[in-house]
Amino acid sequence: MGGCGPALNVELTGPADQVAPGLLGAVVVCGEVAVRLTEVEAYAGEADPGSHAFRGRTPRSEVMFGPAGVAYVYLSYGMHWCMNVVTGPDGSASAVLLRAGQVVEGLDVARERRGGVRDRDLARGPARLTKALGVTGELGGTDLLDPAAPLRLVPGVPVDSSAVRTGPRVGVSGAGAPTPWRFWVDGDPTVSQYRPAVVRRRA
Repeated sequence: MGGCGPALNVELTGPADQVAPGLLGAVVVCGEVAVRLTEVEAYAGEADPGSHAFRGRTPRSEVMFGPAGVAYVYLSYGMHWCMNVVTGPDGSASAVLLRAGQVVEGLDVARERRGGVRDRDLARGPARLTKALGVTGELGGTDLLDPAAPLRLVPGVPVDSSAVRTGPRVGVSGAGAPTPWRFWVDGDPTVSQYRPAVVRRRA
């Protein structure tokens, strides 16, 4: 999957919820491991209560403001790296979280990193996906469309629109909870299990 290869078959400069379904079937490559995306979620920046950029620019969310095609990598709960593809236009924060996929290259490396889980579970969830790929915060800000970059987004087998399903995002509560911006390939065993957000009440 190295080299220049064909152009990515989805336009990244657009609203996150329109870009997201087109990323299904695309392949993320990091070193020896490649993952074909089967599940993603859209986040619309300052207009989206579920987004890290909802309250505007911060050191954490700055990369979300563009340009499109850059990796936004953040640490979740101080433990797990999660990876997003920034969408556009430049200056308008939006991104697509990569939630799950199928390891299509580098199976042995991914298996070693993930500690003997079933192949379907190697990248089944956003933290599992980054661990299988070997993605950490050091790769945040990488131009995913640069063929020479250590972390790249390349074309895969396109997913027919009839096989794409949509529903609420995982772990999002409050005003952003009902937004049906999670997209996945119907029936694919690598898609993660949906879990609604748990609202924690103060004692």
